[in-house]
Amino acid sequence: MSDRDINRDDWPRTEQRGFWYDELESGVVYAHRPGRTVTEYDNLLFSSMSMNPQGLHIDFAESEALPPFHRPLVNSMFTLATLVGLSVSHLTRGTIVANLGFTSVRFPHPVFHGDTLYGETVVLDKRLSSSRPGAGIVSLEHVARNEHGDVVATAVRQVMMRRRPEESER
Repeated sequence: MSDRDINRDDWPRTEQRGFWYDELESGVVYAHRPGRTVTEYDNLLFSSMSMNPQGLHIDFAESEALPPFHRPLVNSMFTLATLVGLSVSHLTRGTIVANLGFTSVRFPHPVFHGDTLYGETVVLDKRLSSSRPGAGIVSLEHVARNEHGDVVATAVRQVMMRRRPEESER
């Protein structure tokens, strides 16, 4: 075994990051894996932390008595947060400047305890920022599906992304 095998300080290094603005391509589906299985604990904790005492999320007896599902629903804000979170390490970790806003948030199918969420994102459009050199504005459409392929959440999000350092110097 050589010193190089033991001392890795001089080895080339890379750090996991998201895409730079310049690397994102419109019309590409970015599939985020692994998925995330939602537990009863997740739902109760998130509902409590967000001060949402809705019985449909936290009261089994109440939700069992209510049609059409007769069981607790996962808090939709947890679903949205998880959908965006699934995209972070893949798309925006270390390269996002800021979230600018959400539009068209929808929850077309309920999420239940035990469902596994999978996310995907499409870049709808992008443009260079007129107010911040070295950054661009990107519109992302996020879609969450459960393990059966049912769409459970969609959201369009506008973000400000950093440009690749060598590109922003031009």
